[in-house]
Amino acid sequence: MLVDCILFIIFLMLMSFFSAAETALTYSSKPKLHQMSKSGDPKAAIILKLHDRLGLVIGVILTCATLLSAIVVATGSKILSHFNNSFLDTFAPIMIGTIILIYAEVMPKMLILQKPTSFLLKISKVLNFLFQLFHPFNVIIQHISRFTLRILGFKIQEKSVVQDKDELRGVIDLHSAPDQDTVQEKAMLKSILDLGSVQVNEIMVHRQNVFTVNANLSNTEIIQQVLASPFTRIPLWKDNPDNIVGILHTKALLRTKQTLQDDQLDIVSICHQPWFIHENRDLLEQLQAFREKREHFAIVVDEYGTLMGIVTLEDILEEIVGDIMDEHDVLTGGIRPQEDGSYLIFGNMTIRDVNRQLDLNLPDDQASTVAGLLLYKFRMIPKVGQVFHLDGVLFEILRKQNNQVTLVRMKKSPRVQTSES
Repeated sequence: MLVDCILFIIFLMLMSFFSAAETALTYSSKPKLHQMSKSGDPKAAIILKLHDRLGLVIGVILTCATLLSAIVVATGSKILSHFNNSFLDTFAPIMIGTIILIYAEVMPKMLILQKPTSFLLKISKVLNFLFQLFHPFNVIIQHISRFTLRILGFKIQEKSVVQDKDELRGVIDLHSAPDQDTVQEKAMLKSILDLGSVQVNEIMVHRQNVFTVNANLSNTEIIQQVLASPFTRIPLWKDNPDNIVGILHTKALLRTKQTLQDDQLDIVSICHQPWFIHENRDLLEQLQAFREKREHFAIVVDEYGTLMGIVTLEDILEEIVGDIMDEHDVLTGGIRPQEDGSYLIFGNMTIRDVNRQLDLNLPDDQASTVAGLLLYKFRMIPKVGQVFHLDGVLFEILRKQNNQVTLVRMKKSPRVQTSES
């Protein structure tokens, strides 16, 4: 009986080991293991190889745990039979099952969940040896199981699903640190993942806000306008504003002006050729194009070749890291928090920036700015004083210029009816 008790404890401990190994494999940090492997940790490299065949490794662990469970039950029943007690004989499976549940399942998992990666590194060589030893047997079991499932009409996916962007977003959201720096990091990482799904027309500077210069003006007038502007690259047009003939760089103008008088300058000749792109190009593609062409500035046009606006390399970078301001930038829009909990928002503020800064989920598939969203959703040109409700948010029109909404008050609120004042 003593031998049976010793064997029972040993097999129970082995069950606990495999239960802990399964939990460690499931909850270990693969990115952390990857970094450790790159740093030269051989144990992390072993675990990463096992992770690549995770389904097979888990299968081996479950197979060993199942065999051990049968041995533990048999050994425990044999121990209880020595007492010649009908009550113990009747409830032996329940008693042994309870012991297995507590000491071979729940307790090991609770302990290993504290530091799964550290435990996995300690048992890496043992786990790899067991996998190599039992893998052929487990393959046979898997083939039999797969064949049976196919007979029953189930389709089995042969390859594991590659981690997609939605899964990566979930990993980013699970980052637990609550400090402000971490919130900004989350927003930046999500913005990088979104680059391929955001189009140029969603972040471009609209033609209404683009500073351009008429190339038909005199050289003196052009120079005065260029020097008075805060911009480095300025589109020049002839005859009509849609006919962009060049991009004037202020450095090139000043460099040429050092050797020539104003009336001797041929300003159009020192301009760069305008680079026209379609409004539906995504930001990831445009970012790569900026890098390949070594350009920072592009003219956005629609399918008819009509000028829609401009986009710069800085615009795309700001989509990732937020606003980048320098001493020459002019503050023309943004979000201003108020004491009553509301926000004053300029109509030209992009919906994506509002969602990111205020943690909202306003739709941006049909409009790119706050003003455009209100026009699209309510199919009308609003009046000053009107109040609209959209997705749990109140919008009050505060200012309008011609037919363009320029300033709104926004506040989170329970649903109310649209009203006019």
